[in-house]
Amino acid sequence: MSTSIGALQIADWRRRVFGLYGGVRQLSVRNPAAGHELWRSGRDELFAGHSASPLLPDDRAAFTGLTIAAYDPDWRFEVEVHRTPEPHRIQVETGTDGTVPFDLIGSVRLPYIGSLDVWRLASYAGGLFLPIKDALAGKPGGTYGGGRYLLDTVKGADLGPGVGDDSLILDFNFAYNPSCAYDPMWACPLPQAGNIIQTAVPVGELYTPRD
Repeated sequence: MSTSIGALQIADWRRRVFGLYGGVRQLSVRNPAAGHELWRSGRDELFAGHSASPLLPDDRAAFTGLTIAAYDPDWRFEVEVHRTPEPHRIQVETGTDGTVPFDLIGSVRLPYIGSLDVWRLASYAGGLFLPIKDALAGKPGGTYGGGRYLLDTVKGADLGPGVGDDSLILDFNFAYNPSCAYDPMWACPLPQAGNIIQTAVPVGELYTPRD
């Protein structure tokens, strides 16, 4: 596959992800569980049939659906972003995208969970980024050992704002695995210290390691 064709396929993948989350946001206003079901079925369709699926060929042939926990409304939050008083930038090394800079814009505080950092991609297109690594990471029947993503708005993964100017909808039922969980060709930015929590988060996309 040529680089140009691959780029077009990835662009189409992202276009479809943007469309999927647009539908999820519309449904979730009145029925978050229905939005979650649309998200689950849409991701299954993309993973099974899209040419840019992160699944390896053998895994795609055996694919019957992602392992996603049933929707639990207790894990949906509308939170205020508390702006950071001092600028802070990190440089994250990735094999596929080189060194990726992120600026810390603030943090959110969640009941029973604690504080999570909110980042902005400090390069072309910007975008909010909120990864998370919870207490189930790397455990049998748990979550991906490297962590999951709650928000990655530059790639369309965005549940939208709350009613306040500095608020976000964070729904852990929509936490998903980065592409590197399925294909080692990808090297994904993973949670830093401010995005690692001691709470078990049993909802969202779970993970079964490849044999």
